[in-house]
Amino acid sequence: MITTKNIENSNSNIPAILTIGTFDGVHLGHKKIIKKLVESAKRKKLRSCILTFFPHPRNFLSKSDDLKMINTIDEKKEILNQLGVDELIIQEFNDEFSNLGADEFMRHLLKSCKIKEIVVGFNHKFGKDREAGIDELKVYGNRYNFDVCEIDAFDINQINISSTKIRNAIRDGQVDLCNQYLGYNFSIYGNIVEGKSRGKKIGFPTANIKVEENYKIIPKNGVYFVSCKIRNIQKFGMMNIGFNPTFGNKKLTIEVNIFDFEQDVYGENVRIEFIKFIRNEIKFQNIDELIKQIKIDRETCKSYMNSTYNN
Repeated sequence: MITTKNIENSNSNIPAILTIGTFDGVHLGHKKIIKKLVESAKRKKLRSCILTFFPHPRNFLSKSDDLKMINTIDEKKEILNQLGVDELIIQEFNDEFSNLGADEFMRHLLKSCKIKEIVVGFNHKFGKDREAGIDELKVYGNRYNFDVCEIDAFDINQINISSTKIRNAIRDGQVDLCNQYLGYNFSIYGNIVEGKSRGKKIGFPTANIKVEENYKIIPKNGVYFVSCKIRNIQKFGMMNIGFNPTFGNKKLTIEVNIFDFEQDVYGENVRIEFIKFIRNEIKFQNIDELIKQIKIDRETCKSYMNSTYNN
């Protein structure tokens, strides 16, 4: 998959089938659109192309980073590449681009991209202030000689999937529901940094993880059963997200106790997949109570691991 920064740098001579959107999470609803895009492109011998935006338009327009993303840019690239997309255009969402009206946007897009078809979801909007929708897009299609394909809403158990619902599930610790919507396990990726070594002192050594992208959403504080990939080794573990209230920490930490793993991994990168929420963060009266609960947490995680993955 080719990754292109900004529309004007997309200059392939092969005509494209294009879809447009932020595609945060690349969830099952998104995949329905992308699968149709890729299959149609192969059948018609065209190029499958996705136009997405960074930063997220809502964050840019509100001048804040309050809206956290399910995927980092690198995670999105990886998933779209696996889905067989030919080109990903990452358009910088800035003042100039945000002020393009629907007419200007279409002219700007068609000047650089040879488009034969645009595939969009049923609720797609474009242009300044989201002024145009599917009906207007079909008018542009007639004017500029490209087809428009509209994808219906995609439901699971009669509930419409959206990136907002997935973010809410992550914030609530409902990672199993989140994973159901995504069609894969929600994950974070980061570097292992030195911590205070408290886990090691009480018999549960942990790897402290620093996530570089401050726009990445982090699940609610608590304990999770997780899968860890480090040095191309896949292991299970238990993760704690929070402030370690028993020790009165002021800074949020993300740390994982990797089962059956004793290597020195400071400075290494690790991917953590969230599988199940175990419990909320608790402030204990003393360290002995904390150790007792951690032992229970570990047994809960290992019991789930053995019943789910070792059958």
